Amino acid sequence: MQKIVMLGTGHGGVLNLYNTCFLIQNENDNFLIDTGGSIEIIKRLKKFNINIIDLKHIFISHNHTDHILGLIWILKKISVALINGKIKNKLNIYCNDVVYESILEICKYTLPEKLIKELLKIIEFHILKNDEKININGVNYTFFDVNAKDTKQFGFEGIINGKKLLFLGDITLSSNLYDRVREADYVMHEAFCLDLEESIFHAYQKNHSTVKSVSKVMNDLNVKNLILYHTEETHGKDRKMLYTKEAKENFKGNIYVPDELEIIEI
Repeated sequence: MQKIVMLGTGHGGVLNLYNTCFLIQNENDNFLIDTGGSIEIIKRLKKFNINIIDLKHIFISHNHTDHILGLIWILKKISVALINGKIKNKLNIYCNDVVYESILEICKYTLPEKLIKELLKIIEFHILKNDEKININGVNYTFFDVNAKDTKQFGFEGIINGKKLLFLGDITLSSNLYDRVREADYVMHEAFCLDLEESIFHAYQKNHSTVKSVSKVMNDLNVKNLILYHTEETHGKDRKMLYTKEAKENFKGNIYVPDELEIIEI
């Protein structure tokens, strides 16, 4: 059984949600995608009985604070455990070259040098190239550049139980990637706000989408299941209902607007 565990579903400025990050779980292990922007990531992992010292695979899509800073807290905690002889396994971190340089620079100014030296003994950085293929926990993934405007950002395609899953980062899908997405079984795409509230949240100005705009594109591309995340938080408990309603008006497939800590089975 493959599961997507939504550790966080909010955009970079949320206070009552956590920044978007998630796990892909199967019987082999956990694969952590992005880490949010704070130490809250460790608490969220604990809710699913995951000890950070057991993590073996982490992908960071890009170097914005709400995706990368949680990793620094993970590394800080891991380094202490490492010094105390509690970690034996290697930690694989998958990222593009810009993210790699950012991680090293942030660590340089936030962690003691001795901890960094210990960490580099067990961390294996995989500096991803466009369309690079890697098998993680028995799943074949293809990592690719999503053509972000402000910073280099990667997404991925995974073949899970014979179904095609795409994670498209936190920007509006580039038309250059339409052929890659077409007919996909599952697509994970950001939805910054409802369409009627675009003038409030300025999604388009930030290279984000409204629920309506992304749903229409995915419908045209014959996507079967659409998972929406990286949202604003003003609607509280009504968010799922309102976002699902707008999506269904423009998309004929299945819609998922996950709550925090919700699990989606693939």
